Amino acid sequence: MKYTQSIHINLPRKRVIELFDNPENLAKWQPGLLKFEHISGEPGTTGAKARLLYKMGKRETEMIETVTLRELPEKFHGTYQARGVLNIQENYFEEVDENTTKWTSTSEFKFSNLPMKVMGWLMPGAFKKQSYTFMELFKTFAESES
Repeated sequence: MKYTQSIHINLPRKRVIELFDNPENLAKWQPGLLKFEHISGEPGTTGAKARLLYKMGKRETEMIETVTLRELPEKFHGTYQARGVLNIQENYFEEVDENTTKWTSTSEFKFSNLPMKVMGWLMPGAFKKQSYTFMELFKTFAESES
């Protein structure tokens, strides 16, 4: 399953990237994030890995982030591996004007176990909605920090 979504953020691209690229800000716009832990490579660079721990309802979910491309301020790509699912994420940041940034995100989900394959097939809208909700939460956070 693959889809692309965009959102306009009412801030200069330089400020958007400062906020997006700071791991300390993740919990401010990603609900349920309990921990972000660097595990290998130089933090934030291509090849770096980090462990993210989320609380979703009553259960905890661990995800491994691998930075696959870091060419900021234009783009940041990564993979997010959790049990039964791989999310391949491509993020592009475009200057619309001096005070507006367009963030375009392409998400591709690959499922490796039956429960996740069924969920992806039955509920593709839930994945799209969650992705866009995170974009909206980042926009709200970023614009409130200016």
